Amino acid sequence: MCLVTAKLTVYFEEPFWVGVYERTENGKLEVSRVVFGAEPKDNAVYDFFLTNWSRLRFSPPVAQQVQAEQKINPKRMQRAIQNQLSQTGIGTKAQQALRLQQEQNKLERKAFHRQRSQEEQERQFALRQQKKKEKHKGR
Repeated sequence: MCLVTAKLTVYFEEPFWVGVYERTENGKLEVSRVVFGAEPKDNAVYDFFLTNWSRLRFSPPVAQQVQAEQKINPKRMQRAIQNQLSQTGIGTKAQQALRLQQEQNKLERKAFHRQRSQEEQERQFALRQQKKKEKHKGR
């Protein structure tokens, strides 16, 4: 049995509205972050995820501990719900997943730029060698 849960959190992160989509599949958490700009309406968020679902870049999966369901005192549950509603931002697991995705993108960029600069250095070196040879042709 494959258990999939999804959670969307939209919050204001100066100066834009940001949406964090968290999905958990078989105990693995993946996160995608979307910047909306102006405050989005509910139907705009829904339409956005329907049309752009295939373009979302999710972070690498992070292991998540699954807790067993327990009977909770109604008052405690109400306090927990109020606490969760008052929280702004995203959960720490989601933050870790986003950080992991950023690190991965950073490594890809560094490798690309390193390769490009190395090719440029080789090209410059070849030009210098060619100029040296041209200078010595007359002797």
